[in-house]
Formats: sequence, C-alpha cells, structure tokens
Amino acid sequence: MGALIGLGITWAVLARFTFPALLENRSTLGVALVTAAVVLCVVMFVAHGVNARTATAVLGTLMSLGLVGLLGVASVHFTHLTGVGSEDVTFLQVADAHISLSGLLLAGMIIGSLGVLNDVTVTQASAAWEIHDANPSQGSRALFGAGMRVGRDHIASSIYTLILAYAYAGAALPLLLLFVLGGRGFVNVVTSETIAEEVVRALVGSIGLVASVPLTTALAAFVVTAAARDRRAEPAPESDASALPDRADADADPRGIG
Repeated sequence: MGALIGLGITWAVLARFTFPALLENRSTLGVALVTAAVVLCVVMFVAHGVNARTATAVLGTLMSLGLVGLLGVASVHFTHLTGVGSEDVTFLQVADAHISLSGLLLAGMIIGSLGVLNDVTVTQASAAWEIHDANPSQGSRALFGAGMRVGRDHIASSIYTLILAYAYAGAALPLLLLFVLGGRGFVNVVTSETIAEEVVRALVGSIGLVASVPLTTALAAFVVTAAARDRRAEPAPESDASALPDRADADADPRGIG
C-alpha cells in the first residue's frame, strides 16, 4: 500500500513541480535534483517507515544521486551530446524552442536512476541491520565487510536489470535491429546520437549504482554500531527499593514473636 501511495506522490511532484519548472526553462540539474530528493524522502519514509534504517538508505541514495549529477554534467559536456536522439525530442523542440534538450537528457539520467538506486540502498541498509542483529558483538569494520559481500552480488544483478530491462537493450531493440539490417558497423552505431545517449546514460547510472553500495553500507555500519554502543553505555535502571520486602520484616516471625 505504501508503494502505491508513493507512486501517486511521485506523479504529483512531476506534474505539479518538475514539468512546469522545465517548461519555464529553470536549471535542469537543479530541477532534477530537487525532484529526486523530494520524491526520495517522501516515498521511502511512506513505504518503509520513519526509522534509522530508512534514514540511512535515504542519505546513501542522496549521496549517490549527487555523484550521478556530477557525472551526468561531465559526460554531456565532454561527449557533446545535444539531446536530439528521438522523434519525441524533435517534436518537443518544435513545440517549444526554449527548452534545453541536453538539460533534459541530464535530468533524465538523474530521475531515471532514482528507482534502481532506491532498491540497492534499501537492501544494503536492511542487510547491515540484519547482520548486526545476528551478531551484535562485531564492530563496524566487520559489519561493513559482511554488507559488502551481500552488495557485490546485488550490484551485479542490478546492473544487468538496468542495462537489459530498463535501458536500454530492451527498449531500443527495434532500433538495434534496424542498424543490423542496414549493415552499419559497431563504431558507427555506437557513435550515433541515439545510441550514444543510451550508452552514456547507462554508464552514468551504473557508476552511481556501484558507488551507492559502499556509501550506504558504510553509513549503515556506522549508524547501527553507534546506536548499539549508546544502548550499552546507558546505565541500568535502578531497582525500586520500596517495592522490595524489608529484610528484618521478612525474617520476623509472622506471629509477632521475636
């Protein structure tokens, strides 16, 4: 139920804030980061509850999104991508020539990576808590190592999901077949605007995804072990002396004979 509510909130943020801001030619990087941060904070706490585990996953995701934003800016700049990679973008440019198409490409990288990052960071935070509960005596370094062993397996499957299911091979399969039928070479295909956008998008998302594992695992290991140390440092509750029977009364003869 929480996930469905989160989807509704996500669409409301996109419709009420993101789309109008982009049409007003606001900073695409700023709009994308604000959208991702608002959606992330609201949706994750609604879906997973307000607790330290969820807060750790949110912080790890925000840090990873910042990295995705920096990589996206650098990749769009150095690859000279224009953002004109599909007919939809061409129609959009005709309808409104003031929209930055390269900025839209960058915003798509950030918002598009949010869902997969969310999955990875929540899993890593949950794994750290469960590993600690199974062995509360281990320190943060041992907990980080155990969490990373889980994360390595998870990250491999997540990247396959990102590349094959969402991106880019599945969505672009008809286009790839057209390239094959046209006899175009590999280099020619990869350097075309349409495929180059997807390659850059996939690389940026994958790097952010890989970085999210150690970032979130380190945060979770620190938080959960620090909380455990604080609990151990708390003084034990003092017993209520008035609730205990008096020793002299207990030893006395109930008949009143000394």
